[in-house]
Amino acid sequence: MSTFLAFLSLAAIVIITPGPDTAVTIRNTLLAGRTSGMMTALGIASGQAIWALATSAGIVAILLASEPLFLAIKYAGAAYLIFLGLQSLHEAVRPSAAEATVSKERVARTLSAAAAFRQGVISDLGNPKMAVFFASLLPQFVPAEDATFVSFFILGLIFALMTLAWLVLYAIVVSKIGDLLRRPTVRRWIEGVTGSVLIALGVRVAVEQR
Repeated sequence: MSTFLAFLSLAAIVIITPGPDTAVTIRNTLLAGRTSGMMTALGIASGQAIWALATSAGIVAILLASEPLFLAIKYAGAAYLIFLGLQSLHEAVRPSAAEATVSKERVARTLSAAAAFRQGVISDLGNPKMAVFFASLLPQFVPAEDATFVSFFILGLIFALMTLAWLVLYAIVVSKIGDLLRRPTVRRWIEGVTGSVLIALGVRVAVEQR
């Protein structure tokens, strides 16, 4: 039980530390509302569940052993984060007169629930640090005599569910103050900050060593 509690504590610290997943969730919530934010969170959690499954099945070990494959995923994920960041910066510099005529409903149509979910999945799967994290974290909390596929996967799934709960809470809080945050001046400022953060995170993913 103490080992499991230690896992929950470490997982909570990792999850609440802001990173690409948090930035993407906030961006999509601001862009299209609570539903899009929650679907982004669900996509991110699904991506983590896939990483957990891959770790449990030994696939991640193959990924980490293949430098070209690891680098391909790393650069693809970094490019995607930078792409989302550039989109946010574009929104930040849009003419205020034009954005005043755009209703919340019209904005929501630019990011469907399916698209938000897809962005969450791609954002998480495109971060190879998750592979390194799962491969290094999970074995520490699974006793050697119980190192089975199911044991690893259950811990990974718990981590994904904790992430989902945290990011959904983020989406709810952001959407509650969404009307204020969507005021033209405030929205453009936040889009600029979010875009810059996403680009910085993308660059960091690209240049970081394992």
